[in-house]
Formats: sequence, C-alpha cells, structure tokens
Amino acid sequence: MEDIARQLLVEIGEDPDRDGLKETPSRFARWWREFSNYDAGDTTTRFPVSTSGQVVIVSEIQVWSLCEHHLLPFNCSVTIAYKPLGEVLGLSKFARIAHRHAHRLQVQERLIQDIADEIGAVTGSPDVAVVAQGEHLCMSMRGIRTPARMTSSVFRGIFEEYGPARQELIAITFPG
Repeated sequence: MEDIARQLLVEIGEDPDRDGLKETPSRFARWWREFSNYDAGDTTTRFPVSTSGQVVIVSEIQVWSLCEHHLLPFNCSVTIAYKPLGEVLGLSKFARIAHRHAHRLQVQERLIQDIADEIGAVTGSPDVAVVAQGEHLCMSMRGIRTPARMTSSVFRGIFEEYGPARQELIAITFPG
C-alpha cells in the first residue's frame, strides 16, 4: 500500500520525499487497513421486551463508505426500523451493523440491502426497513460537481404497504 501511495504521489507530480509528504504513504496505508479491517464486534445482543406491537426506529446513524466505482467517499444518514419479536436488539448494534457494511467498497443501494438483511437475520423479524440519505463525493467533486442527497430505501414486511408503520417511519425520517 505504501508503494502504491508513493507511486500515486509521483504520478500527480508530487515529490514523496518532500517535507509534508514523507509520512503520507504510511498514513495512507494505515487508513486503508483501518477502513477495510473494521471490526463491528458483537452485533447480536438482544433483550426481552415486555410490550408487543411496537416498532423500533433508530435514526440518523452516520456512516462513511467508499464508492466502488470511483474510490471516493460517500456519507449516509441511515435510519433502521423493525418490529421486534419478543426481544429487542441492543441499541449500539444498529450502528455496528451499519458500519460493518459501510466499511468496504459499496454502492448505497447495496449498503442498505446488506443492513436490512443482517437486521432481519439477527432479530428474526421479517418486518425491517432501512432508509439512507447520502452525499456522494464522486458526484460533488467530479463529473457534474454538484452536491445532492440521494435517498434509497428497503421496505419489508409491515413496511412494504402504505400503512401506519411505514407512515411513522417516513414521518421520522423526513420531518416536516
């Protein structure tokens, strides 16, 4: 990785041995290793729930990922909803799951699909929804060079139809 970073610096007309850039190749390699080797830890901690019929919504989970088409970052605000079946997933597990799937080359549409798949598998609930709003630097910094927010969603189970659960999720995700 360090050799690649040195070569990149040379290719863009920089001197990798000048002050300010001497340690850049090692920082570059360290960041790529940290990003791609992200360890989410345990994502399965659940607790008994004493009520029924509730929908759990965790909103504004901030994640960074890398566009697999341009190797440029994108950030997303992720909202996850599900209907528990006798147990609730520990709160931090939502963010851990979102980060696990963000810490690799991605596209936003697959990112939320992956998050929904894992939430469903860990909770056993067929009623899962994930909504993400993201800004992609591949659009903001290159090409059209215009910032914009992309919204993508996955709705399963009770969230598939336009009923109370989906309306609640939409109201929380897109307030007033």
